[in-house]
Amino acid sequence: MKTKLNHQLVAAVGLLFTLNLQPSTLLAQGSLTPPGPPAPTMKTLQQVEPRVPISSAPFTISQPGSYYLTTNLTVSGGNAITIATNGVTLDLNGFTIASTAPSATGYGIYINSGLRDIAIQNGHIQGGVTNNGSGVFSGPGFGYGIYYSGSAPQNVRVSGVSVSGCLYDGISVGGGASTTVENCVVRTVGGVGIAASIIRGCVALDCGSTAIGGNELSDSRGESVGIGYGVLATTAHNCYGKSHSGTGLSAYTAQNSYGYSNAGTGLYASGTAIGCYGESISGTGLYAFGTAIGCYGVSSSGPRGLFALNANTCTGYRSGGRAIEAAIANGCWAALGTNLITYKYNMP
Repeated sequence: MKTKLNHQLVAAVGLLFTLNLQPSTLLAQGSLTPPGPPAPTMKTLQQVEPRVPISSAPFTISQPGSYYLTTNLTVSGGNAITIATNGVTLDLNGFTIASTAPSATGYGIYINSGLRDIAIQNGHIQGGVTNNGSGVFSGPGFGYGIYYSGSAPQNVRVSGVSVSGCLYDGISVGGGASTTVENCVVRTVGGVGIAASIIRGCVALDCGSTAIGGNELSDSRGESVGIGYGVLATTAHNCYGKSHSGTGLSAYTAQNSYGYSNAGTGLYASGTAIGCYGESISGTGLYAFGTAIGCYGVSSSGPRGLFALNANTCTGYRSGGRAIEAAIANGCWAALGTNLITYKYNMP
């Protein structure tokens, strides 16, 4: 009797368990009609490349945004690209902006007065101006590579741009505290090669005036074929400056830098020179109006190899002349030549 009752109880529980697991199969499953074709999911070209293409010149950028070249551009005169508004990024996209103007005129890229938040990158600006070998520049093409009018722009960065063959300046964006030029190359321009507040990793060669000028310079090389400076800076670190008849490198503070001049001072530091080398044919090799530490000054026929108010562990060289001239010298050595030192320590 008990066994039969148990069997009936098990059967009832099993039936109840089966019914509890089945309710979903008893409900409606919805329409079997397809909802329609799938909606497009691909992005538009504007979403993928939210920039404005430039395919011809002259071209004026009058709206903020990002712009890019789609091909090489050539103008027969005047300006190629004018930036007339704030907040512009211009990517040359590896292409070249050129001018065939018979007499050099106009600008490769012209920045209107007083603009801000400008970035220019990755390409080339090319004219046909050449140097006759005596520092006289002439020929076709642009007057300027990248330049501005009126008030200098603010918050400007130029990177990865090369400029060549301009009658006047190569890249000049002013000396304000927020202008930067980096990894750029300028060659054969009749005026200033590169001018900005911060200049890093740049080269400017065959310039009629100052090759590179700015506040903070590092890892850069400038060569002037005229009376301008090779490098002119407030601080110069790991730089090379060369001038035909001006100062090779001039800075308030120069560190691990080299300056050379044929007729002027090789390296001039109005404050401090540390680990620097200055050389001149007929001028002073290295001139530190303040302190020179671990420096080397060489002159072939100038007044002195090295001059410093305070020279520490420095070497001077001047065959048949004054090797070192200093108010105070400590641990210095005249490799060749004579000394004129007021107070001398730890040296013959």
